[in-house]
Amino acid sequence: MKVAVVGAGAIGAYVGAALHRAGAEVHLIARGPHLAAMRRDGVRVLSPRGDFTARPSATDDPSEVGPVDYVFLGPKANSYAASGPLVHPLLHGDTAVIAAQNGIPWWYFHGLTGPHAGRRINSVDPAGTVSATLPPERAIGCVVYAATEIEAPGVVRHLEDACRVCVVEVEGARTLAPACSRRAEPGMTVRTDSERARHSRKVVLELLASSTDLSTTPRAAEWIKEYEAKPDRFGVEAARVDEEPKVDNDLYVREYDKCILCYKCVDACGEQWQNTFAIALAGRGFDARISTEHDAPLTDSACVYCGNCIEVCPTGALSFKTEFDMRAAGTWDEQAQTKTTTICAYCGVGCNVTLHVQDNEIVKVTSPHDNPVTHGNLCIKGRFGFQHVQNRV
Repeated sequence: MKVAVVGAGAIGAYVGAALHRAGAEVHLIARGPHLAAMRRDGVRVLSPRGDFTARPSATDDPSEVGPVDYVFLGPKANSYAASGPLVHPLLHGDTAVIAAQNGIPWWYFHGLTGPHAGRRINSVDPAGTVSATLPPERAIGCVVYAATEIEAPGVVRHLEDACRVCVVEVEGARTLAPACSRRAEPGMTVRTDSERARHSRKVVLELLASSTDLSTTPRAAEWIKEYEAKPDRFGVEAARVDEEPKVDNDLYVREYDKCILCYKCVDACGEQWQNTFAIALAGRGFDARISTEHDAPLTDSACVYCGNCIEVCPTGALSFKTEFDMRAAGTWDEQAQTKTTTICAYCGVGCNVTLHVQDNEIVKVTSPHDNPVTHGNLCIKGRFGFQHVQNRV
């Protein structure tokens, strides 16, 4: 697969580096000091998931690259109409164009029938100039959820997807950084309680609490009070994520009306730990959801029921079926529960398991994140295989 990334800035260079690491033939189209650094040293990606360096081809002349299979557009959408000189040398009859564009794309109504057939939004595609440069029939829809920034020429920092309640102000940085994923470095000056950071946290809390159910999010009510957030200011007509719980197996439940799209479950299921990739982010805007492929039931998905997604979920959107049932019955009482850490007996790996016990019954199992063996991860047996302990003669 041959890919050209036009406008290899923060997002473009990150995508290009990731594709190159995965084995694709990648050519970065850039300019200035960023291009010079990538030519000399490759693309250095700093990420909470692990730093890496990729060395794809880099140039300012797309004619040196020639036709490719895919063109990835990194520039802002308002520059698409003038992108012809950069894009056209890369096209052949079957080349697809992938635009990392927010909002309604220029090809949105392409191919539709009925009242919107042939419709064009002038503010998006003025006088058809974008469609003339980038024919809609070549377009592939694209949503980029990763947040990135250029830290130095040739160096891209990937900021882990997060709810952004914990943002802090890093001296010298243009944007606020999520403290949960921004790595501390020597000489870094961080302001955790600046007016800018507090205002951002307040707004994020208001948006989250007005649209999702934070009733099982630890300390959410405390934070809303601390930052004087007013979720009700959006009114009773504010859109909410009203979804019924997904109960399609006997082990755990998905309540997406409590999901804040922090992406931690996707990472745990994917390249961070499990490498199963059973779930991903689907949809756009307010309709964005964590989903299995084609929204299939978990029983028909690639899920291996390790439960590591439950371990990292910060809001209770993912929970043990036992916890879900007890909450529904009004019997769940964390204050009455004891926690005992022991060693899983199913195999010789030595995973630590923490048993949560209420009324002399195991109600759920977690694992210490600081454990050097599994770092909080378990398999289906360690996470859910405790029923035999409950069987008493």
